[in-house]
Amino acid sequence: MMDNLALRLRPKSLTEFFGQKHLCAKDGAFYHLLQNKTVPNCIFFGPAGVGKTTLARIVAHALELPFYELDATSLKVEEFRKILHNHKNALQKPVIFIDEVHRLSKTQQEVLLIPMENRDAIIIAASTENPYFTLSSGIRSRSMLFEFYDLNDTDMLEILQKAQQMIHFEIDADAKAYLIASSGGDARSLLNLLEFAIKVNLHVSLQILKSLRPNALSDGVSKDETHYDLISALIKSVRGSDVDAGLYYLARLIDGGESADFIARRLVVLASEDIGNANPQALNLATSALLAVSKIGFPEARIILSQTLIYLTCSPKSNAAYNAINTALEYVKTQKKLPIPKHLTNSGKNAYVYPHDFGGWVAQKYISKKVTFFQHNNIAFEKTLHEWLQKIKREV
Repeated sequence: MMDNLALRLRPKSLTEFFGQKHLCAKDGAFYHLLQNKTVPNCIFFGPAGVGKTTLARIVAHALELPFYELDATSLKVEEFRKILHNHKNALQKPVIFIDEVHRLSKTQQEVLLIPMENRDAIIIAASTENPYFTLSSGIRSRSMLFEFYDLNDTDMLEILQKAQQMIHFEIDADAKAYLIASSGGDARSLLNLLEFAIKVNLHVSLQILKSLRPNALSDGVSKDETHYDLISALIKSVRGSDVDAGLYYLARLIDGGESADFIARRLVVLASEDIGNANPQALNLATSALLAVSKIGFPEARIILSQTLIYLTCSPKSNAAYNAINTALEYVKTQKKLPIPKHLTNSGKNAYVYPHDFGGWVAQKYISKKVTFFQHNNIAFEKTLHEWLQKIKREV
């Protein structure tokens, strides 16, 4: 049969590489750096299973350099230093790949700085986390940051077709759609599920796939419009304060294999866009739900999603915050930039009047031209906020 299909199908060159067209296209910067053999220290960041490790291997192969693959979760500083020492006087500097680099401690990150600065090796680090939040400024300043994206359905289909060229098997149309959609743009996930499905039966059916993976790993449960229609119907039902309709569409999404994370993320956006300061607690609850479902998962996550959806549906609604930032952004894009009043800048701080010296508020100019972006709705807690503002400015 076969073992580790994902490794067997791993591309060995850019021409075999799937996805990440913004990096691998012939008119792209990364492509030219690789062709010119001038690859810098790199941070590859993005979702799992989209080619970060594979591209690092391709770089080492294309440059004909020694390749070392380390895992940040078990990295020992002595091991890293030993690699550098062994290549200290060598003509070829190694490519050192560090996976899950965001898991390095601050002390471990600092060990990388001098070798990166001196170009003792080409260090390529991969992370599923945003490096702007997880890595030190020193590492970021010594690296080029390249973002990776989920593979799209076309990329995933090409991978599946390549697997079919290697292994003879049949797969039903609905099974193929589920295999691609439920893998959430993760090639490794697709190939791992396919590998074990084929071990069950060389004729892969939807039933076999769902018995191995009952729920999708990420956004989307099908190739058709059902996924988008269901989440749209859920959001609009919550916005319209129809609890039972919202629960029905939530149940449809869960039953169809939608990921808990995706549903929770949409509820977080809704809490701010459609409820906002009419009930500020809505955003807190939705954010807590997002964290909770990421730690717990199905089937228990359904309860957390249900509680959150019911609370949001029953909350007073306001889109004032949504409208305010959109109006402000439109103004900034279309109008001449307004100069900052001198007393608000560091150079004019002596002219700045400190509100706390006057009981919390004092009349003072904060913008050079009168503009109005925020229109409060006289709804629930927003009404209280407006009353607070009036009292602060002693208008009542």
